[in-house]
Amino acid sequence: MIESALPASTRKLVSAAKDIAANVLVPNAARTDAECSWPQHAFDAFRDAGLLGLHVPKRFGGHEEGLLALATITETLAAGCPSAAICYGMHCVGSAVITAKATPFQEERYLRPIARGEHITTLSLSETGTGAHFYLPQTTLRREGDNFVVQGTKQFVTNAGHADSYVISAQGDGAVGAGEFSCLVVDRETEGIRWLEPWHGFGMRGNASRGLELPGVRIPSANLLGAEGDQIWYVFEVVAPYFLIAMAGTYVGVAQAALDLTIEHLHARQYDFSGERLSEMPVLQQRVAQMWTMVEKTRLLVQTAARLGDLGDEGALVRLLACKADAGETAVTVTNEAMTLGGGMAYRENSTLARLLRDARASHVMSPTTELLRQWQGRALLGLPLV
Repeated sequence: MIESALPASTRKLVSAAKDIAANVLVPNAARTDAECSWPQHAFDAFRDAGLLGLHVPKRFGGHEEGLLALATITETLAAGCPSAAICYGMHCVGSAVITAKATPFQEERYLRPIARGEHITTLSLSETGTGAHFYLPQTTLRREGDNFVVQGTKQFVTNAGHADSYVISAQGDGAVGAGEFSCLVVDRETEGIRWLEPWHGFGMRGNASRGLELPGVRIPSANLLGAEGDQIWYVFEVVAPYFLIAMAGTYVGVAQAALDLTIEHLHARQYDFSGERLSEMPVLQQRVAQMWTMVEKTRLLVQTAARLGDLGDEGALVRLLACKADAGETAVTVTNEAMTLGGGMAYRENSTLARLLRDARASHVMSPTTELLRQWQGRALLGLPLV
């Protein structure tokens, strides 16, 4: 969707994101990557611009935006710093999950502070024992008076130690099948939680990823999202759409940034012996055209999936499943091609293209993996249950 076709309220938020990307994210992106540092500067800017309340209802002070806004904003931010975009996207997913069935208590404790820019949240579903199958948590919970006692360890928690709350999944005693788990909000100050050693990745190095150990911690029953065991609804109605769109938007932004750098390089590089610029070579013109077409096709797929998801269209699901897988493939292909067209300058250890290539590779292994998404997409097309 062309930006001018977006609603005025969404265009205003995208404009704020562009300003942050150019003036806050780009100047700090290399340092964020080199130091594996969580982008506090980015979240200060998100707070000041009012972007943290993207999905919070207007009656609580938020913007009440949906998937299309998320796709556009994460793409915009990722062009400046993919790590910051991932961190922001995970906050948005967590806030959307809390919003979906928030109780009056949760509205006051979480949604209003998120809208004011005073609270950061994130999603925490992954576990070592289940890998990409995030809908099969091994973390357990049991009721004990007015609390749940939660036992387990979450892995690859984005914004770990920096978020104010964490949306986790846990399986109760009566669960018998995939998706029969519960979601709870774990507050940052919860007594007994333990953070494991930081996990420094090959790419997306500023996402502050680490494990969260829950050794029988007590979580107030008021922090339960929805009803016990009904989380298959959350998985496919909230978690999957918002997560897939946030990730897909981010990887479109990575690909676009690589394409922009390639075009800039081809214009700037000139042979001394002939005066010819690389941009004047037909074979390179063709390769740039192919890169642009890949990015544009993926962007349109992501935005169509987001728009249909916002409308509640029955055709949204298969497109939502396809968009993260396709965005990952596009990001990897385009950044790899950009490295080739960038020549020796691109292969410097600290080059922006090298960083984008590393960031792009994360797309295939972040759950749900590309293979799992393709399987779900095929099952949806064949009329089979996804899980």
